[in-house]
Amino acid sequence: MLDVTQTPLKALLKRRRPGYCLEAPFYTSPEIFAADMETIFQRHWIFVAVEADVPEPGDSTVVDIGGTSVVIVRDDDMNVVAFHNVCRHRGARLVHDYKTSVGNLVCRYHAWTYGLDGQLLYAEHMGDHFDTACHGLKKVHIRSLEGLLFLCLADEPPADFDVMADLMTPYLAPHDLRNTKVAFEMDIIEPGNWKLTMENNRECYHCAGNHPELTVPLFAEGFGFAPEQLDEAGRQQAERYACLVNDNHGAWEASGFPSRCLEHLDDMVTGFRTERLPLDGDAESHTLDTKAACRKLLGRFNDPKSGALHFWTQPNSWHHFMADHAVTFAVFPIDAEHSLLRTKWLVHKDAVEGVDYDVENLKAVWVATNDQDSTLVGYCQTGARSPAYEPGPYSPHTEMLVDKFCNWYVGRMTDAHGA
Repeated sequence: MLDVTQTPLKALLKRRRPGYCLEAPFYTSPEIFAADMETIFQRHWIFVAVEADVPEPGDSTVVDIGGTSVVIVRDDDMNVVAFHNVCRHRGARLVHDYKTSVGNLVCRYHAWTYGLDGQLLYAEHMGDHFDTACHGLKKVHIRSLEGLLFLCLADEPPADFDVMADLMTPYLAPHDLRNTKVAFEMDIIEPGNWKLTMENNRECYHCAGNHPELTVPLFAEGFGFAPEQLDEAGRQQAERYACLVNDNHGAWEASGFPSRCLEHLDDMVTGFRTERLPLDGDAESHTLDTKAACRKLLGRFNDPKSGALHFWTQPNSWHHFMADHAVTFAVFPIDAEHSLLRTKWLVHKDAVEGVDYDVENLKAVWVATNDQDSTLVGYCQTGARSPAYEPGPYSPHTEMLVDKFCNWYVGRMTDAHGA
């Protein structure tokens, strides 16, 4: 058996076989994990939060990407800005709470005080010649895509974010995410490398046998299938589904809701995919009874039966937008074998808990699905540690988007490491 545990990253990238899983060190090696953090998470646009996390001036939220801590704040002009969460005096962490509301940003160590624009306002005992203008907080690139917040830690972020934004804005705008609130959020630590979490999300080959709550309103045909293995009834169902997708796309787009598939998962630096898909039967939303979880609909929607828009971004997010609520997912690597999955449920900002929506009903499907997926990711992580592990082939019918995620990852790492 070929020993890959000591194979250099450059060689592993060069011999990656398209259509197959990555080799084990990509999931287990601390050295490759460090390269991932430097190459992927320090240089690309990372989905981190939503504008609803900081609804009012002075509201802030802290995001940790590896060893880099960033504070996102709503300033007095209602702009969303981001700074490295490091005091310019002696490097103390500036904001300690995940979410808080402040008048100014005040360091707890020596009370250096910064305005919401990051400028240093006050630093006692620094002498007559100390220039506060030279000691403001260091800015971080931040972009809002219709209320979805992305950070880039690089000095020069990828310019093609604008391409994604131009294409995605018409899809997202009808949901009016800037006028939502976070009804519930949860963090879960998955026992697997961040790439396994992402790969698991990029297919539904596993869904029918593992996600009974999620699959109630979803068409099996939407997961992908092998046409040559269908019987006559299966072919008729597949044809019905294809017609339903086409008909719904036409109707939704005529109503001002762009729906047709846009896919740039492995041909852009800022890779993404989107499509609005119908839900089965009379389903309205991702809930246990498939009915709308919130009576107050989002944005321009007046019909709860408007399908579900999905939006995926490389390297770390996926999202589901219905007429009544939205769910966002962000993956943050912890170490080579653990990842944090952060999930947020958004409803209309004026929706009243207990009147317009019930939190338990709102979150039930994805709480269950996240827990199930975490277990599955753990199975794969355990397997990757085995000396018997070797990359297996992806299904060309149900795992083609996993392959595109790996293509994107290998391409970005290759560009950086010269394989």
